[in-house]
Amino acid sequence: MSSADSTGGSPNSPGSPSTAEFTRFRGTDSYLTNDSLESAVNCAVVLERPLLVKGEPGTGKTLLAEAIAEALEMPLLRWHVKSTTRAQDGLYVYDTVQRLYDSRFGDGDVGDIRRYIKKGPLGQAFESERRAVLLIDEVDKADLEFPNDLLHELDRMRFRVDETGDEVVARHRPVVVITSNNEKELPDAFLRRCVFHFIDFPEEALMRRIVAVHHPDLDEHLADQAMRVFYEIRAMRRLRKRPSTSELIDWIAVLKRSGVRDVKLDSGLPFLGTLLKKEQDMVALADQLAGGARYRS
Repeated sequence: MSSADSTGGSPNSPGSPSTAEFTRFRGTDSYLTNDSLESAVNCAVVLERPLLVKGEPGTGKTLLAEAIAEALEMPLLRWHVKSTTRAQDGLYVYDTVQRLYDSRFGDGDVGDIRRYIKKGPLGQAFESERRAVLLIDEVDKADLEFPNDLLHELDRMRFRVDETGDEVVARHRPVVVITSNNEKELPDAFLRRCVFHFIDFPEEALMRRIVAVHHPDLDEHLADQAMRVFYEIRAMRRLRKRPSTSELIDWIAVLKRSGVRDVKLDSGLPFLGTLLKKEQDMVALADQLAGGARYRS
């Protein structure tokens, strides 16, 4: 096996973009980035290696694939991994249930097995006439063999449909974005063959830009107060689930719609259920505001 095969491709492999054709990823109007994230994405595109993205919930891991597809003008395919997912499922599935149904009720030619071969997201990416972005979401939900099996299929860039004998050969190597929530340790062999990036939670300056994208007409006074309260809550050490970017955006939307102009971190904080989603966290916040020593940060 060549080095290109063992590392998921090289810039000179068939179907890869030439230097002249390469369009740098710089985020989109609605997905704001920084230099390190842009660099990781562009490395993955040029090297044709999967981009493994980690970060706490709400940092935009899943949305990154959508932004790449939009910015690079590529179709987007999504593969949401479950605990029962196998690498084979991404290539194709043989719909035996539909074939049995058709044989019983006489709908169509059940002798044509190809009618019942359904391509999975990876198989669709291989067959796509254009280079596609493939999102493999929450890879760590599957069993421990899944990551290495997955990269094996990406290395080969072809697969055989056992039921028909047909061979599917990829037209283009997809841009693969893999997200992980750190639920399980991923194999070292898998990690070696990926470009890795950890998305840090946005600092206040970047968060203000993100909020401005979603709420361009936000009153500056309310923005200042909401941001201060949001980061004060996130700084609490006892929270099990700290509020994320999406929850801040939703909270501000409710504040605006309700005509609230002033917020501060006290017992009267409005719409707390938009920010905190666990009962234990609400209790912790209430105790801290009341001076409870157990939950002091």
